[in-house]
Amino acid sequence: MIFVTGGTGLLGSHVLVELLKRDKKIRALYRNQSSLNAVKCIFAHYFKEDAEAKFAEIEWVEGDILDVTSLDEGMAGCEVVYHCAGMVSFRKRDFKKLMKINKHGTANVVNVSLSQGIRRFCHVSSTAALGRNEQQALYTENSKWSTSRDNSNYAISKYSAENEVWRGKEEGLEVVIINPSVILGIGDWNDSSLSLFKVIKKGLKFYTPGTNGFVDARDVAYVFCELDHQNIINERFLVVSENLPFKVLFETIAHEFKVKPPTILVRKWMVGIAWRLEGLLAFFFGKKQNITKETAQSSMKTSIYSNEKIRKQLNFEFIPIKDSVKDSVVYFKQLTD
Repeated sequence: MIFVTGGTGLLGSHVLVELLKRDKKIRALYRNQSSLNAVKCIFAHYFKEDAEAKFAEIEWVEGDILDVTSLDEGMAGCEVVYHCAGMVSFRKRDFKKLMKINKHGTANVVNVSLSQGIRRFCHVSSTAALGRNEQQALYTENSKWSTSRDNSNYAISKYSAENEVWRGKEEGLEVVIINPSVILGIGDWNDSSLSLFKVIKKGLKFYTPGTNGFVDARDVAYVFCELDHQNIINERFLVVSENLPFKVLFETIAHEFKVKPPTILVRKWMVGIAWRLEGLLAFFFGKKQNITKETAQSSMKTSIYSNEKIRKQLNFEFIPIKDSVKDSVVYFKQLTD
C-alpha cells in the first residue's frame, strides 16, 4: 500500500493517475471534500468512462500533514510514502505558514513514517531548494545551498523540508527526492504555476528577460513512480524538461490561445514599480498580489537546470514544453467552452 500526501494538487493528482496505471494500491490524504473535485476532473480527462471506477479504487483518508493523528491513522499498514503535499507562495507575509507546512509538515510525515515502520519515503522538493547563487547559472544535483538574499522564502522552506527527509534517511528510511522545476499541465488554472495560462489568454503585453526550467506534470509523476519502481534510493534528481526564456514560453502559450503575444520587454525599474503597486492594492483593497518582490526578482534572472542525471538514470526523454502547452490549452478550452 502506498500512502500519498498532496494527492489533490496539480502534481499529486498526476501521481495518482500514474500509480493507478501501474495497478498500485493507494491510500490518499485529503483535507476537505471540495478538494476532490479537481481530482475527479483530471481523472475524467485521463480515464474517460473509467474515471469513476478508478477514483473509487483509491482509499481516501481525511486529514492534514499538520495533524499527526490523521497521519498515524492514514499510514497504518502502508509500506511506501509519496509526499507531494506542500505550499507555494512568494508573499513575504506567508513565510511562517510556508515553514509550518513545508518544513514542519514534512517533519511530521517523516516522523510518523519512522514510527510506523515505513520502508521508503519518496519526496517532492523543488529546484527552488537548490537556492540562488549569483556566481552560478547552471544548477545540478551537486549544487550546494548558499545563504543569499536572493533565496525566496519558498526556497528556504523547501530546503528545510529536504533536510528533514535526509534526517529520516539517517534514522533508517530509504529516501528518494525529486526536484522538479516549474510544473505545467492540465489542472486548476487558478493554481500557482497554471495561473499564467489565464493571464496570457486575457492578453499580456509584457515579458521579462529571465529564463527558468519547465516540466510537464505527467513527466514528473512518471519519474517519481519509476524511481521507486527501480528501487533507486538515497539520491535526488532534478526533473526538468527544458530551460526556456519567459518570452518563448509566453509566446508559445499565446500561440495556442490564438491571442497576441507579449511584445514589451520589462526593465528592472518597471518591475520594482509593479510589485510595489500590487502590494499597495493588496494592502488597501484586499486585491490578490500576483506580482511580489520575490517573483519580480526571479523573473529577471537566468536559471538553467541540468536534466542529464535523470535522463541517463531512466533512459528517459521529456515531453517537449510546446506539446505540454498545447495539451493544457486544449483542456482549458474544453472546460470553458
